[in-house]
Amino acid sequence: MRKLAINIVWIKRDLRTLDHESFHAAESKNIPYLPVYIFDNDLIDYPDTSDRHLGFIYNSLIDINKKLSSFNKEVEILYGPSLDIFKYLISQYKIENIFSYQESGIKQSWQRDIKVRSFCNENSINWIEFQRDGIIRGIKNRKNWNKNWHIQMHSQIIENSFKKQKKLKFLNKFPLPKKLINRINSNLNSFQPAGESMAWKYLKSFCNERISGYAYNISKPEKSRVSCSRLSPYISWGNLNIRLVYHHLIKLKKKNKNLRSINAVISRLHWHCHFIQKFEVDCTYETDFINKGFNSLKRNTNIKYIKAWEEGKTGYPLIDASMRAVKNTGWINFRMRAMLVSFFVHNLDQDWRDGVYFLAKQFLDYEPGIHYTQFQMQAGTTGINTIRIYNPVKNSKDHDKDGVFIKKWVPELKNVPDEFIHEPWKISEMESKFYQFKIGNDYPLPIVDINETSKKAKNKIWGHLKNKTVQKEKTRILKTHVNK
Repeated sequence: MRKLAINIVWIKRDLRTLDHESFHAAESKNIPYLPVYIFDNDLIDYPDTSDRHLGFIYNSLIDINKKLSSFNKEVEILYGPSLDIFKYLISQYKIENIFSYQESGIKQSWQRDIKVRSFCNENSINWIEFQRDGIIRGIKNRKNWNKNWHIQMHSQIIENSFKKQKKLKFLNKFPLPKKLINRINSNLNSFQPAGESMAWKYLKSFCNERISGYAYNISKPEKSRVSCSRLSPYISWGNLNIRLVYHHLIKLKKKNKNLRSINAVISRLHWHCHFIQKFEVDCTYETDFINKGFNSLKRNTNIKYIKAWEEGKTGYPLIDASMRAVKNTGWINFRMRAMLVSFFVHNLDQDWRDGVYFLAKQFLDYEPGIHYTQFQMQAGTTGINTIRIYNPVKNSKDHDKDGVFIKKWVPELKNVPDEFIHEPWKISEMESKFYQFKIGNDYPLPIVDINETSKKAKNKIWGHLKNKTVQKEKTRILKTHVNK
């Protein structure tokens, strides 16, 4: 029996219908197409992935299918090894083309793509991959990267349109297990709602209202929850792409409103892509020191410290509030993220790799290209970036002066007056009776002395920067990863 000729739209981190090159390419052809999303076992079982990620993806797909239903189209949601699924698809159809976006992912996603590419070559399938957010595959240095990025951002947005087609007959032999669906949908109310429709609501509310406080509140852990764009999960999973947001902000800029905040957001869109480009060039950022000279820097693994950090029970209120907030909601502002990593590596003297997957699972907006490059930057292991050791007490006083954020996420401190909220260990025994609060019982004593550990960390890492291998690697990294 002659197989029906079709094209495939393989959706990955591009969970949208607007400014979507794969859909646009498929619609321009004269044969039907089948959109697919694959929950690949090798990826969803990897230690960087959590149910909050899978729930966000799943519900983004549901949102896309609502938009496509009137055109007799839907994204088939598949579960299993990608190669097995493509083998099944080719047994059912004559696949002419696969359209997808390039993905700057972890090593496992690269290995998956290598297998699929080989499969396509063996079966005379044309696999066309589109560039994502100005990230360029195969470059050896950053010559003209900034220029090319801006050209990409100013290029025309694709106004996707969809034609009605006869519904494809497709028997899904790789369905997502109902047990898994129930599990990933069990705690959604704690997180930002998924999908392209919600992404546009967040973008519009930010540009129309919330952006006015962006620049002023960006470092404040509580106020930033409203005044920051909160677009990061939608960008990370592709409900919006960078170009869509960029165009929206440029239009807003022409109205001459909130220029400082608009420019700050545009700058961060650029940095977003800058860091993903680093990971595109070298995905070993995930597992290895990007500067090989730091392989000889020894850390003192302490399971007790790691557990206290993960549970938000370090005895430092802002550290603990930040960890509990991100565990419960999937989001904290950049300064608090950097502070958590800094405290883990510098004050607790732990290897960054012992904390990197834990935080990846917490961030609803987990983006490998940003997560691992930023983790190493904050850990001070690149050899090219300024080393910052964040003081959690100073940051607490500067950015949560009245302890609003702290008391929200560390209710053990609700009776502690503002004067002690940043350093509750300073409450005297007499005062603790008045406040019905006992340090060491109601809330832990600090697990380390930040002044002492910060001093040791500075000596340790600054001393290591003189290492000959660190210096040699620094030259290589600057040549490869720094914009020109």
